[in-house]
Amino acid sequence: MTLIKSISGIRGTIGGTVGEGLTPVDIVKFVSAYGTWAVNKTGVKKIVLGRDARISGSMVNSLVIGTLQGLGIDVIDLGLSTTPTVEVAVPAEKAAGGIILTASHNPKQWNALKLLNADGEFINDNEGKAVLEIAENGDFKYADVNDLGTVNNDENYLQKHIDMVLALPLVDVDAITRADFKIAIDCVNSTGGIFVPALLKALGVKTVFELYCEPDGNFPHNPEPLPENLTALSKEVLSKRADLGIAVDPDVDRLCFVCEDGNMFGEEYTLVAVADYVLQNTKGNTVSNLSSTRALRDVTEKAGGEYHAAAVGEVNVVNKMKEVNAVIGGEGNGGVIYPELHYGRDALVGIALFLTHLAKYGKPVSVLRSSYPGYFISKNKITLTPEMDIDALLLKVEEKYKNQPHTTIDGLKIEFDKEWVHLRKSNTEPIIRIYSEGNSETVANSLANKIIADIKEILQVK
Repeated sequence: MTLIKSISGIRGTIGGTVGEGLTPVDIVKFVSAYGTWAVNKTGVKKIVLGRDARISGSMVNSLVIGTLQGLGIDVIDLGLSTTPTVEVAVPAEKAAGGIILTASHNPKQWNALKLLNADGEFINDNEGKAVLEIAENGDFKYADVNDLGTVNNDENYLQKHIDMVLALPLVDVDAITRADFKIAIDCVNSTGGIFVPALLKALGVKTVFELYCEPDGNFPHNPEPLPENLTALSKEVLSKRADLGIAVDPDVDRLCFVCEDGNMFGEEYTLVAVADYVLQNTKGNTVSNLSSTRALRDVTEKAGGEYHAAAVGEVNVVNKMKEVNAVIGGEGNGGVIYPELHYGRDALVGIALFLTHLAKYGKPVSVLRSSYPGYFISKNKITLTPEMDIDALLLKVEEKYKNQPHTTIDGLKIEFDKEWVHLRKSNTEPIIRIYSEGNSETVANSLANKIIADIKEILQVK
C-alpha cells in the first residue's frame, strides 16, 4: 500500500493500514487539516468539492463531506466533475478553496485529495507544508452540533463551465459547426464521458463516436493518455473514418489527439498546437516546464513572443505564467493552461481552441501536425545507491558542461543548440530521471546515453 503526502495534496492506494494507504482515517485527518488551514487563511467557511468517477470516489466523497461539515464548513458538492470545473467553481462560489477527489492518471486502486486555494489554483509549497504540519500536530477543532456545516449539491457547473468556454473570443462555434467534424473520443470510463460529449455538442459537433464514456470508474486500459494506451481509439478513428480522435485522463485536465490516419498527434504537441492558434490571434509570451518539447519555444519565437521555462509542476508553471504575463502555457503531458479562462490545466478549453484552430486551418489533422517542428523526447533513468549524494553528482555534471547554456531551477537542464537534456532527482528513490530531446529518436537517445556515460565516468563505474 502507498500513501504519498506532498505539498499539492494527498495521494495513495485505497485500503491497508493507517498511515500506509489512503484509509478513511487518513482521509479524515488530512481533510481536517486542509479545512482548518483554508478557514484560517480566508475566514470563509465554504469549500467546493468534486470527484472523478473512480470506484472509491463515492466512499471518499462521503468521508470528505462529513469531515468538512464536522469542522463547521459548508460544502458545495459538484458530484461527478472534472479538475478544471472545480477550479472555476471555487472563485465563482467565493469559497475558501476546493478539493478534487482524483488520482489523475493513476490506476483504479489509487485516489487522492487535490487541494486548491481560494483562487481555484493548486496550493503552493508553503501552503502545502502548512497543511501537512496541521495534520501532523492534529491542530484542528470540530464544531458543536448547532454549528455543523451544510451541504449543497450543485450539478449546474457542467453547463456553467461549458458556457465559460463558449464565451471565449477565440472559440468560434460557427467555424467548428461548419467544419462538420466526425470525432471519436476515449474518456476512460470517467467523468470525461459526461463532459466531453456535452462540450462537443455545444460546439456544434454532430457526429461523435464514443469509446469508454460510461462514468463507472472501470478503466478499460491504463488511464494515462499515452500512445500505447490509445490503440482502441486509433482503431476507432480509422474504422469510422473520423476526422480525429480525442482522449482525456480521468479528471479531464490532460488532453491528446489522434490524427485521421490513426497516428498519434503527440501529447507534447497538444500545447504546441493550441499555443500556435492563440499566438496567431494574441501577441504574447508562453511558458512550459523544463521537460516539455522545444517546439513551443520555436512556435512562440516565430510569432514574435518570448518563451519561458518553469520548474516541473503545475503550480510552478502557473507562477511563471503570471510573472511573465503569458497568454498561454502548460505542460508537455497534454496540459493546456489558458489564463483567459483560469490558471489551471483544462482539457475542455483545450478541445475548444484546438477544434477552432483545425476548422480555420482547413486541412487534415496530420497535415497540421506536420507543420510543426519535429522533435522526439527520450525518457531514461539511472539508479544509484541510497547513500549517494545526488546533488553533488549533479554539480559535477554541471561543471563538465558549464560552457553550455544550462539552468538549475529544477535539477539540471543543459542545452546543445536545439537539443537538450534534463536531469531530475527523484524525491522518493535514489534515481536520476534523464529526459532528452532531439530532432529524431536516435539523436535523443544518443544524447541521453552520452550523459549516462558521463555520470558513470564521474562515479568511476565501468
